[in-house]
Amino acid sequence: MRIGNALMAAGAALVTLGAVIRFAPGLVSWFGHLPGDIRVESENSRVFIPITSMLVVSIAATVLVNVVGIFLRDR
Repeated sequence: MRIGNALMAAGAALVTLGAVIRFAPGLVSWFGHLPGDIRVESENSRVFIPITSMLVVSIAATVLVNVVGIFLRDR
């Protein structure tokens, strides 16, 4: 039962995130353009290494997983 609730919550969060990205692109236009994200463009190639953006994603995911873990542990 706990796994089902966690999957439903994760699905709802993904749908909400998808709706925000789809219908309010101005809210996430900063993603990929942070200081520390590396862009190298030449005539024949492009390289993009989103170091800072991935740090933000990692921190947010860590906080989310810990908060969900706390709520699931208390039940």
